[in-house]
Amino acid sequence: MKNIAVLLTCFNRREKTLNCLEAFNIALKVFQEQHPLKVQIYLTDDGSTDGTAEAVLKNYPTTKIIQGTGDLFWANGMRSSWNAALKSDYDAYLLLNDDTTVYKDVIFELYKTHTYCLNTYNEAGIYVGATENQKTKELTYSGAVVTNFFTASIKVIVPDGVSYQRCDFGNANIMLVPKEVVKKIGILSAGYSHGKADYDYTMMARKTKIPALIGPKIVGHCVYDHDHYYVNWENKSLAERWKVLYSPTGIDFKSQLKFNRKFFPFRLPLVLLSGYFKLLFPKIYLRRFNLKHKE
Repeated sequence: MKNIAVLLTCFNRREKTLNCLEAFNIALKVFQEQHPLKVQIYLTDDGSTDGTAEAVLKNYPTTKIIQGTGDLFWANGMRSSWNAALKSDYDAYLLLNDDTTVYKDVIFELYKTHTYCLNTYNEAGIYVGATENQKTKELTYSGAVVTNFFTASIKVIVPDGVSYQRCDFGNANIMLVPKEVVKKIGILSAGYSHGKADYDYTMMARKTKIPALIGPKIVGHCVYDHDHYYVNWENKSLAERWKVLYSPTGIDFKSQLKFNRKFFPFRLPLVLLSGYFKLLFPKIYLRRFNLKHKE
């Protein structure tokens, strides 16, 4: 891989976006000291009002900025950047969250994973970079394997320092996708606004027997800082719970239904029932599943 497109989307996170790009450019320079690599950054700015796009262009003037509509959220924003990149010819596409800070060896590790994949499976795959909380050193984003398709039970994959581990679900905070994979399964699926699109992508790879691998090392840090959906859930009005249920940055019920219909169809009635049960009977739902503090 000699040239790659780096894909990001952002909304009013100027400092995080700049920090993300700064860390990536440091990693790029370290890699380029030993290997030739051309990189083009594509950033969808989804209507930011904090000057994110202007600041990025000031610091990284070759960045290609795509203006969003203001209601794209993560999945559609990444699709926007990816579609723009497809107009040119790249060997691979690096999906990168703008709140993720990569470590200096990130490109080396992703390339090592690519080499391992070619040698082991004789084809290109999807490569996920795991992240941690920098302060606590706890794993924040990685991937998981499905242990039971009927219950959709999963086991989170923790990098062990040695192994290249296959995953069914992969987080796209750091994810490298060679062009050979795109030719087979395309880009992130339409129909997801915010979350689940990265899981959908690695599950599509699974269905077509494309390996999705998590490397042996943690290659960046990113804090899991999402507000919990069920905080004060039982005290919210029905209208407020409905809003959270269907909000792309909330429970995102629409995406959950699409994902389960596509990959866990036997669970769809249960998912439907669960969604409306938590809406109509919040106290019973929270008590039954012990969700006062976590889902």
